[in-house]
Amino acid sequence: MSSDLLDALTALEKQKGISRDVLVEAIEAALVTAYKRNFNQAQNVRVDLNLAKGTMKVYARKDVVEEVEDDRLQISLEDAHKINPAYELEDVVEEEVTPRDFGRVAAQTAKQVVTQRVREAERGIIYEEYVDREDDIVNGIVERLDARNLYVGLGKVEAVLPVGEQIPTETYQPHDRIKVYITKVERTSRGPQVFVSRTHPGLLRRLFEVEVPEIFEGIVEIKSIAREAGDRSKISVHTNNEAVDPVGSCVGARGARVQSISNELNGEKIDIVEWSEDPAIFVANALSPSKVIDVQVNEEDRSTTVVVPDYQLSLAIGKRGQNARLAAKMTGWKIDIKSETDARELGIYPSATSALIIEQVQLDEDANESDPYFVEDEVTEDIETETIDLYTDTENED
Repeated sequence: MSSDLLDALTALEKQKGISRDVLVEAIEAALVTAYKRNFNQAQNVRVDLNLAKGTMKVYARKDVVEEVEDDRLQISLEDAHKINPAYELEDVVEEEVTPRDFGRVAAQTAKQVVTQRVREAERGIIYEEYVDREDDIVNGIVERLDARNLYVGLGKVEAVLPVGEQIPTETYQPHDRIKVYITKVERTSRGPQVFVSRTHPGLLRRLFEVEVPEIFEGIVEIKSIAREAGDRSKISVHTNNEAVDPVGSCVGARGARVQSISNELNGEKIDIVEWSEDPAIFVANALSPSKVIDVQVNEEDRSTTVVVPDYQLSLAIGKRGQNARLAAKMTGWKIDIKSETDARELGIYPSATSALIIEQVQLDEDANESDPYFVEDEVTEDIETETIDLYTDTENED
């Protein structure tokens, strides 16, 4: 062993942040294993690596006993006194047993240990860097594809975009740029594994946080999100600042902010509604762009019966039930939609809440008439069912 090792370990400490003492301990432990494997497996040994002197010595450790049963692990008190009269029973005596040709084994072992520890340290640094970015968005480059996964280069690591986390309407080729949401970072034997998504509701949340200063600064809060990635999403927003329009802030001038986010998601339509602690108002808002004339709430089973004008029934339900389904997911309430005619025949409309709902809906329409932020579906098929009973599947973004 030479002082060159000291220089190498010192450099690694500065460049990689790996403690020199930690490396020395690891090398000494590896040398003990190497000694036992190559020379004497039964001995209890200790390796002393002196970097300053460039020396390496192996010491056999033996317990001081009255009667020796195994001379590889024990030494008699009489023989111990020959080494040092101060030894007593149960002390440990160390004798140097460094093999003549152990230097070659030691050098090779030290190199392997240092290489391994450097690799582990680098993996640890990468892991810490990316685990801190869980629930965040990053830019990457598509590196390769296989039958199920898409692999995205994030600089120091290759992330996995599983097929289930890909937007169905999107296609990518190697070298394409892509924005992804980090869902999970795991330690593996081959280094950190990063999993990313394009469909996670958190991606939509982070895009709004980046695009809308009022959200980033905490003036406007995103309360809930429901996504059918690549097709349509709904988000509810709220503010305690009466001077701020939470919906208008997210939409932006002439819809610029929400349009920028929609473009990033391959044209995904985004409905932005105002959150309310009143479930009736919240559900009515959630069904926008449909007009709602009554919402009756059953707190016990978290269900609502919603009444809409006859000509709005198709719009309230949406294509393949999408508008109502997203509203149920976003609000966390079951939604049963009825036309005004059916509701009157059943004797449930008008009700005590009808006037309040109509008044609130009108206020919202007056406040937002200058910002057309809802994209109305062209629903042409006839709705044969009288009611639509939708249940939230407790989808969330965590």
